Amino acid sequence: MRARPPVAAAALLLALGATAGCLGGPVPALTGRTPDPAPPAPAVVTGDVRPADRAAVRDGGTLRWAVDSVPATLNVHQPAATADSALIAHALYPALFRPDAHGEWTPDPDYLTAAESTPPGQLPQVVTYHLNPRAVWSDGTPLSAADLIAQRAALSGLDPAHPAAGPAGYAAVDSIVQGADPHEVKVTFRQPCGEWQALFGPLYPAAETATAAAFGRALPGGTAHPTAGPFLVDGYDPAGGRATLVRNPFWWGEPAKADRIEFLAVPAERRTGELALGRLDLAPLTTAVERAGADPAEALRLAGSLPGVTLHRAAGTGLAQLTLNAGRETLTDPVLRRALARAVDRRHAADAALTPFGLPAAPLGHHLLAGDQPGYRDDADALGGADPGRMLDTAGWKRPATGGTRARGGRELALTLLVPAGSGTLRRAADAVAADLGAAGAAVRVTEAPADAFVRDRLAAGDWDLALFCWPAGPGPAGEQRPVYAKPRPGPDGVPVAGRNYARAGTEEIDRLFDRAAAEADPAARRSLLQEADVRIWQLGHSVPLFQRPELMAVRDGVAGTGVRGLARPRLQDLGWSAP
Repeated sequence: MRARPPVAAAALLLALGATAGCLGGPVPALTGRTPDPAPPAPAVVTGDVRPADRAAVRDGGTLRWAVDSVPATLNVHQPAATADSALIAHALYPALFRPDAHGEWTPDPDYLTAAESTPPGQLPQVVTYHLNPRAVWSDGTPLSAADLIAQRAALSGLDPAHPAAGPAGYAAVDSIVQGADPHEVKVTFRQPCGEWQALFGPLYPAAETATAAAFGRALPGGTAHPTAGPFLVDGYDPAGGRATLVRNPFWWGEPAKADRIEFLAVPAERRTGELALGRLDLAPLTTAVERAGADPAEALRLAGSLPGVTLHRAAGTGLAQLTLNAGRETLTDPVLRRALARAVDRRHAADAALTPFGLPAAPLGHHLLAGDQPGYRDDADALGGADPGRMLDTAGWKRPATGGTRARGGRELALTLLVPAGSGTLRRAADAVAADLGAAGAAVRVTEAPADAFVRDRLAAGDWDLALFCWPAGPGPAGEQRPVYAKPRPGPDGVPVAGRNYARAGTEEIDRLFDRAAAEADPAARRSLLQEADVRIWQLGHSVPLFQRPELMAVRDGVAGTGVRGLARPRLQDLGWSAP
């Protein structure tokens, strides 16, 4: 079963970009520091949202929302899609289920009156969706089985004419048919799909996905492209950097509170100024603060003191990890990789990354889950309690009697640590990691690569030893995360193809655990399998989870129901201005 989460092509780069810039100088080396093998992680709250009851939000008004760009397409499965594609698409297109703050799926009553799957173990698995009879596309066509059929055909990966493969589960679908009435849809799976709620969100009209040509076209919304959300597109200008959404007069659910939402492309470095001038109401500020120049800590203070603006800050959904490249000759030995992983003090890295944001230095202990997702547990104990120095000795890397860098067979343990240029958060963490590994006898040199080429030219090419970057957490870890840890398979020339597993390390056992988790309908059993997979990933010396990257969102006082969203998906129809 292939897996590619929405905006997968952009998600990694976005996670990197959101932490670009610098909040301070390098962390001083802590010679002789003793790593904490498994520090107890403080409670992590992913997100910081100003709650609001719809009744307390007045009708009317405009919200001005800063984005990186007005995306060329709102089809989140196209290569050109960005996180802004997903943000805007969820105001315009159905999602049969939506994740809550902890990444748990709940049905959206605007689109579903009910949905049920056959009991676990009963084969074939059949999911029955009962579509809301009032749900219609903006051209008046009701949502129907035809929309699900076309989207599954486009994203299953079974038709080579289609340019994309979607989230895990589409390829597992055997058939989709209309049920007892036009609003009942039955989806039969050829193999069990535990995370079936992740499918069909966003759901696009059949006309946009039924053919490869239609699916491949840019999707900017508007009257030529039917939508079915609380808003309609009133203007869409990627070149001019403005997308305007207005209330959908045909919307059958609770009406949008705001009359209009204007998504404005505003460069990161201009956002605090635009907020100060009253020209923005919502603006992500992480990148803006980190790129602020010689004294970014002062920029953070200023961002938090903008008149009439509240700065929300929280651990975000990007899971920062140190990845070890098993494709490099020195790091093919798993004993060495585990020793290096043991030598990293995760609290040291978390402190370097998070303290400048005023956030708790909470180390991350799980590869697949954020700290407040159900099933999270710090699994670093899987590395064992041996001293990293003795582990390095066992691997044959001896330290000279005079101290300094370890060596084996006359070759020093000298490694590069790659980070994206401009990411102050990751650079500080990388300096902390380099200091820890240096104390253990590994000479680590931190290098940078341009953020726009970091994945394509460096990670994918494999010309590095260690790398520090972020993967996004999500509500469907079994399907979303599997490609990151899947064992590389030989390509046509016999050379293993890493795909998204940039560590180039994997096992058949880990693959089976992901596959079993993806097929497991019982949430508790699925979490248990993911727990076991995480333990095996630790033991493989694949990577070291470090922290959840910080996120900052500035919100003008009076705007209710938003902030740092975390794993939750916003109901944009609920956003608006507080009633006086």
